[in-house]
Amino acid sequence: MLIVKVKDGEKIERALKRLKRKFRDTKTLQKLRDRQQFTKPSVAKRQQIQKAAYIQSLKDQEEF
Repeated sequence: MLIVKVKDGEKIERALKRLKRKFRDTKTLQKLRDRQQFTKPSVAKRQQIQKAAYIQSLKDQEEF
């Protein structure tokens, strides 16, 4: 559970911004979306390998 304490004299918009940043940094929403449907371990591993290959190809293109 994420807790954001509002300091004295702090605007509520600022506290909401801190809450949203914490929410994004802890990847809570991503975990919830991943749990909505089951992915087989082999499919997850394949996607991870494809993502790594894509990132590597981008880095290789930067070198030229």
